[in-house]
Order: sequence, then C-alpha cells, then structure tokens
Amino acid sequence: MSDNQKQNAGKSAKPAGNRRKSRELALKGLYQYLLSPKELRLIVREMADEADFARADETYFRSLLEGVYDQIAELDHRIAQFLDRPIGELSPIEHAILLISAYELIFDVSIPYRVAINEGVELAKLYGGTDGHKYVNGVLDKLAAEARPSEVSR
Repeated sequence: MSDNQKQNAGKSAKPAGNRRKSRELALKGLYQYLLSPKELRLIVREMADEADFARADETYFRSLLEGVYDQIAELDHRIAQFLDRPIGELSPIEHAILLISAYELIFDVSIPYRVAINEGVELAKLYGGTDGHKYVNGVLDKLAAEARPSEVSR
C-alpha cells in the first residue's frame, strides 16, 4: 500500500458518485420530458445508458428526478411568480434547470441554498444560452428569499 493510499484509508469514503453529475443527468432527463412528455421509468432507463451515469450518485439522481417529476406543477407555480415572461416561453434547458434548483430550494433543505443556486447557475453556464446563467441566478435568488427566508437573511 502506498503512503497516499494509507493516508486515504482512514478517511471516510466518498459517496458512490457525484451530485453534479446527478444534476446534469436529471437536467438531460427533464429536458427530454419538457420536449416530449413520457413516463419517468423510461427517462431513468435512458439516462442509465449515458456514459456519465456510472460517475453520478444514482440515489440522488433518482430522488431528484422523481421529486421534480412529482412536484412539477407546484414548482412551476412557485417559479412563475419570479419570471418576466410566461413559463412556456422559457427555453426548455433553463426551465429544467429552474425546476431542479427550485426543487432543491423548496423540498431539500439538506442542500444549502447557496449550493442550490450555484449548481443551477453552473448548469446554465454549461448548457444554457449566452446569458441564461444570469437569468437563472436572478430567479433563484428571489425564490430562495421566499422559500428559505431565515437561511438567506443569515
């Protein structure tokens, strides 16, 4: 065993996968759903075939995708109040990013609000339009203030 392996042996193990990859896969699945609605199990099956699936935290991916899928009407309602246009006029990518981040802000308080916003902004930088990340950031900032007022005010 090398010295580096010995040092790492005592540390707690990293989760099976990474949450950023889980969010990316959820984004791809939600994008597909927004373009052509289909059953959740079919989306999960398609995402499991993605090359990055092995690097993702599968449990978190499923939880996130199922949560957004189950709460999509509530999430759209909560997001819509902070938009400058009808929700149907959002690009499907930005809509899916807002759904994922809104889900984390509203329903998963284990994720700090700044992390939820930052992850949404990073997804928008990678997959969204030229200045889409700025729009996503503005909407999520307003949603965070409403969804987690005590955390935001700290």
